[in-house]
Amino acid sequence: MLFTSKTPQQKRLAFRHMLDDGKLHQVPGAFSPYVARMIEDKGYEAVYIGGAMLTADLCLPDIGLATLSEFADRGEQIARVTDLPAFIDVDTGFGEPMSAARTVRMLEEKGLAGCHIEDQVMPKRCGHLDGKEIVDTEVMIQRVRAAVDAKRDPNFCVIARSDSRAIEGLDKAIDRMKAYVDAGADMIFPEAMKDEAEFEAVRKAIDVPILANMTEFGKSRLLTRKELEDLGFNIVIYPVTTFRLAMGEVERGLDHILAAGDQSEILDRMQHRKVLYQYLRYEEYNRFDQDLFNFEVGDTPTK
Repeated sequence: MLFTSKTPQQKRLAFRHMLDDGKLHQVPGAFSPYVARMIEDKGYEAVYIGGAMLTADLCLPDIGLATLSEFADRGEQIARVTDLPAFIDVDTGFGEPMSAARTVRMLEEKGLAGCHIEDQVMPKRCGHLDGKEIVDTEVMIQRVRAAVDAKRDPNFCVIARSDSRAIEGLDKAIDRMKAYVDAGADMIFPEAMKDEAEFEAVRKAIDVPILANMTEFGKSRLLTRKELEDLGFNIVIYPVTTFRLAMGEVERGLDHILAAGDQSEILDRMQHRKVLYQYLRYEEYNRFDQDLFNFEVGDTPTK
């Protein structure tokens, strides 16, 4: 919190440059501010805050139960600890198109670099599950227009996600995505593509930056960075990867303690306290504190 150096405006500009540089950028999801610091330290260029991960951390299913304030507050907590641009999933915009506009304004104020909004109905479903329903194209166009019109910083990125491939087929999904671009979307997020040919077809049809979702256990094969580069994609997100990694190890550790009676045999699987303190910047906070309070109080003067 004390030692980030970039303003939200600078981070949004950096994100805009990423979208326009013609390269593929890998963006892991962060379910906490601490994970965002790790993502930055490892050399990534942006942070993603996914709805499925955020709601899972609240022990809720990804069906639209979490609120705008819960999303925005967690987004702010994550964005403020890193110099990387952070963008967030906002499901269907939390209501009518006017709500999508309010959402964008709030996210700008919270320091986010962008958000993606989808064309599902509420209650929504995870994009890689069956049984999804989508709104009419015109309704989604209204959502996108409202979100875009609400921007005060032109570099705030509004990403339109389409879940229509699984319901209407690829051709109609592409028609929808073109309409979302015409409505002002800065980027397109084609959800749950079946194979590389479908990713390629979307890339050929859409003339704005495109995001690929490489979530585990989903509808799409996990494409490599080289494959996505060759397809011409701009951003690839790994939305729930860090959460799944962490929770898998937590589950195994809890089982071990219950079975063995203590944790002594699994210390080598834990992050050491020394590393924890490095990420938390204990020494920097300590120096900051000493610089403020490096004086002595003398005797009280008398009149």
